[in-house]
Amino acid sequence: MTKQANLKTVKAVGRQSPVGRWKLEDAKARFSEVVRHARENGPQRVTVRGHDAVVVMSVEEFERLVPEKPRAPFVEFMESLHLGGLNLEREMDRGRDVEL
Repeated sequence: MTKQANLKTVKAVGRQSPVGRWKLEDAKARFSEVVRHARENGPQRVTVRGHDAVVVMSVEEFERLVPEKPRAPFVEFMESLHLGGLNLEREMDRGRDVEL
């Protein structure tokens, strides 16, 4: 099977874009090629028993689709843990209270 046989053209949002469609066994055997196509031509679909199962895409495409969530400031993060009943006071002389 040639590389061109694996690529199909589909209509997406009013434009033509190449989308690869791979059977699972072909994708496993030629994974580096699937990755290369994902980086150069866009997302690649992998099918299992004739049904779409997963999509392999470049990290740039993934980050565009799923933007990084802003990190909460440390204090806000700690408050979100709901540790209100916990005594967080530090006892400096804890070990000195015990007499032997």
